[in-house]
Amino acid sequence: MLLKTGRHIVCTLAAIGALAASASAQTTLKVALHSDLKIIDPIWTTALISTHHGNMIYDTLFALDGKLEVKPQMVDTWTVSPDKLTWTFTLRDGLEWHDGKPVTAEDCVASIKRWGAKDSMGQKLMGVVADLSAPDAKTIKMVLKEPYGLVLESLGKSSSNAPYMMPKSVAATDPNTQITDATGSGPFIFKKDEWRAGEKAVYVKNPKYKPRNEPASGLAGGKVAKVDRVEWLTLPDTQTQVNALINGEVDLVEIVPPDLLPLLAKEKNIKVTVVNTAGRQYAMRFNVLHKPFDNAKVRQAVLYALTQKEFLEANVGNPTYYKECKSLFPCGSPLESTKGWDDKISGNIAKAKALLAEAGYDGTPIVLLHQTDTPGHNNLATVAKAQLEKAGFKVDVQPMDWQTLVTRRAKKDAPDKGGWGAYFTSWGATDVLNPVSAAFLNASCDKATFGWSCDAELEKLRDAYAREPDPAKQKQIAEAVQLRVLDYPTHVPLGQFTTPTAIRTNIDGLLQTPSLALWNVEKK
Repeated sequence: MLLKTGRHIVCTLAAIGALAASASAQTTLKVALHSDLKIIDPIWTTALISTHHGNMIYDTLFALDGKLEVKPQMVDTWTVSPDKLTWTFTLRDGLEWHDGKPVTAEDCVASIKRWGAKDSMGQKLMGVVADLSAPDAKTIKMVLKEPYGLVLESLGKSSSNAPYMMPKSVAATDPNTQITDATGSGPFIFKKDEWRAGEKAVYVKNPKYKPRNEPASGLAGGKVAKVDRVEWLTLPDTQTQVNALINGEVDLVEIVPPDLLPLLAKEKNIKVTVVNTAGRQYAMRFNVLHKPFDNAKVRQAVLYALTQKEFLEANVGNPTYYKECKSLFPCGSPLESTKGWDDKISGNIAKAKALLAEAGYDGTPIVLLHQTDTPGHNNLATVAKAQLEKAGFKVDVQPMDWQTLVTRRAKKDAPDKGGWGAYFTSWGATDVLNPVSAAFLNASCDKATFGWSCDAELEKLRDAYAREPDPAKQKQIAEAVQLRVLDYPTHVPLGQFTTPTAIRTNIDGLLQTPSLALWNVEKK
């Protein structure tokens, strides 16, 4: 019988072999994101694309889950002394760097210190830390000068700048110098040898990563890499990205402009979702080091000259995905308030002109950095130019791609010597939930983020917020911050929005997160 059916057996074995080969073949997820990756140091920059990169390759001590609650990640257990001054964290078993070396508490201490020198929340936390040490390989000990209410919220910050853990040798890099070593301990490994800025970035599954036992939720829980390889492809514009998605050349487009959504609605193999349901907040950031924005009254004129709705209509377009919000803190969040801001950001040109006259504005041009390549942001500067010129400002719009802008905004040179006067960006709602987390409210002068706000009163209020345990009193302090920003403007909030993400229907498991996470994603 076997001899008679030998040919059939050979054919069957060949088919089985083909199936086995197919099952073991690498699964590659191809995605088109909002920006090219040029900076791989998510501590040096707050750029969202670098945070996405950080999520791929690094891990954190704590993280926010889908309910925006802080959960342990690299930490197994922790204790707090009765006087609330000594915090002890124990790392979980199985943590390993991509080069095979074990993660140690010393690595984490060095990472916290580097992050704490740059990040808004990190600076406040480190300001009350008396001692940070590693008594043994798995224990982190943090001794505070006084009780501090935002310890876990700081270590669990899950957006720019997130406190990613790095090897001590990497974390020893000056925080104002970009790292070049991308060794992490997260679910994916960065293939630096395949990285081509302007073309693609490549990540492969970390076979030694041991995820937590919990289901994935937000940026917390079990980070299970379900694809073998992820390619971030840099495509020139959103129309090209959408065409590539329709043709099956990419599996995900991170940001689809609302005007292209009708095109995707016709495609049965594509579905649209919102990853960051909390949304984002547009903002115009002032550089207070140089004219004209070294004068607070000139900045106040901008608060009156601009109007939110025009920014939202020009950059988002579909009211389903945007809303006006005259609150420094996100509308819908516990600290939402319009106190003091009801008559601002409404296009009051007469008031803006009066303030410019009081300020003695001499016609110094605003060097306005204009990002041209980021969906949903590439009309911000052009809208502002028209509104500011109506009020009497001279405006010099300088177009560039986002990654060039990210590098240039770090320069403190005068605007006419390669520096800048203002630029536009957006923050995730989770970035700006309170006065301590919001980087643009950091007014610690040279330690503040790009723009270098410098105001002792704002810093006193931020310190008071961090120390206050009563939510009702926290809200009062937050409103005081809003009022102080009217006297000392640091930035202008320009409304809230969400962004549609499009994926092919054979992609499952995309998590709702404040910044993109590609673990738990399965390609069928």
